[in-house]
Amino acid sequence: MFDPSAISEEQRAALIRSYDLAGYRENGDLDDLAGFAAELCHAPVALVSLVEQETQQFLSAIGFDAQLTPRDTAFCPHAMVAHEPVMVVPDARLDARFADFPLVTGTPHIRFYAGARLLSPEGVPLGAICVISPDARPEGLTAFQARGLEILATAVMGRLQDRRARREHERAVEASEARVADSEQRFRTLANTMPQMVWSTLPDGYHDYYNARWYDFTGMLPGTTDGEAWNGMFHKDDQDRAWTLWRHSLATGDPYQIEYRLRHHDGTYRWVLGRALPIRDAEGRIIRWFGTCTDIHEQKLAMEEREIVSQELSHRIKNIFAVISGLIAFAARSHPGFAGIAGDLRERITALGRAHDFVRPHSPQSRPRGRQDSLHGLLGDLFAPYQDETDSRIRLSGDDVTVDDRSATPLALLFHELATNAAKYGALSLADGHVRLETELRGEMVQLRWIEEDGPTLIAPPVHAGFGSQLVELSAVRQLGGQVQRDWRATGLSVTIDVPQAAFSRSPGTGPNRSEPSHSGPSR
Repeated sequence: MFDPSAISEEQRAALIRSYDLAGYRENGDLDDLAGFAAELCHAPVALVSLVEQETQQFLSAIGFDAQLTPRDTAFCPHAMVAHEPVMVVPDARLDARFADFPLVTGTPHIRFYAGARLLSPEGVPLGAICVISPDARPEGLTAFQARGLEILATAVMGRLQDRRARREHERAVEASEARVADSEQRFRTLANTMPQMVWSTLPDGYHDYYNARWYDFTGMLPGTTDGEAWNGMFHKDDQDRAWTLWRHSLATGDPYQIEYRLRHHDGTYRWVLGRALPIRDAEGRIIRWFGTCTDIHEQKLAMEEREIVSQELSHRIKNIFAVISGLIAFAARSHPGFAGIAGDLRERITALGRAHDFVRPHSPQSRPRGRQDSLHGLLGDLFAPYQDETDSRIRLSGDDVTVDDRSATPLALLFHELATNAAKYGALSLADGHVRLETELRGEMVQLRWIEEDGPTLIAPPVHAGFGSQLVELSAVRQLGGQVQRDWRATGLSVTIDVPQAAFSRSPGTGPNRSEPSHSGPSR
């Protein structure tokens, strides 16, 4: 049973305001229900009342002209908190609660009243739908009429609840639109204060927003680069490439990144870095793309200048290797006894030149086909003179490792000595001999295994270590910080070299690693 004392008037007032019923009577939205109540109960007056703190106002009135009446002399405030669903007053003159009310003692001389309370979904009483007659009815209402009045009260609340839901939806939409507008304003303020050019597109790639920096940079009028007109701002040599990358991103959702030349407001073209990322909804669908354009013109020119200088210096260093080699050859011709040593020295200088040429900066035309940070690529260049067209004399396999200019020199000397000695005295000195070079990553160490096979049979290891052996030690131990073990087996020399991975590159792990083994056969 409902307890009206549990609801404060402030709570009722707040709930009534949520229905936004101002001017509701003028629309006549409840007149059909009030009229049917009067017809059902054979009463000349029917009302739908909304009981407020001081008054009761009528949302519909049949046979009654007043817009409202005082709450303290009204019947409906009693009906809405009555214990029974429908409160019936057979004769108001005989009921102590109402006998002195002005509407009973005066016009319209109410005698009979019957009202069904209006209850909100929260259980808060709001008013009543009632019928009134100037004639007393000792018999009250029939069960059919009482039930009908209850149903009409439910119908009234249904309509009021629909109105409340619509108003709440409208307010939610208005609040959402206000939040969106505020968010949009915040975004535009933030975007316009950024040093980069900022743009946005619809999911299909239609450009519909640029920040102020874009228009400042390009000198274009707002709106003139919307849609697909943005591509016309690029240098003609960059337009097809930009279109291709952009269409790929739209088709796949992959991030967009490109360097291109963008027309400046002064008519020149400046290098710009363009980036864009997709924004997705909860289902993963792309709802918008946001991108930036960053002016990198000065950095681009500076990098190009540094590359040109670096290439020129590297070219001169290469020329120095050639000059030194020429000087050695000239000295050997003048001193025939020096010829053997000079030949070995020239070969070592040539190996150093190959290592330098592998890691030095290159132009797009001179750049090696292989990766310049690959150990296998470096060894492939070094071993090229020892490979036959029909047979691979030195067979390279295993894990690749990242190398740089710091490790290229000792590696070149190390493996040049091993290959040269193999060609003079070891496996490569015979037509059927060959060498297996296996590289393996072992945690933070790299193991290099040089295994000669099918060469001359070894009877005993050499008594004295020659200059080549000392050079191997110098390169592997002192310069690379590794360890060298030799095994003079009858089938051929086996050398195992363990080197810390950090010695190969300043940033190990950034290039080839264990996940990229090389088993493609010999290096060329």
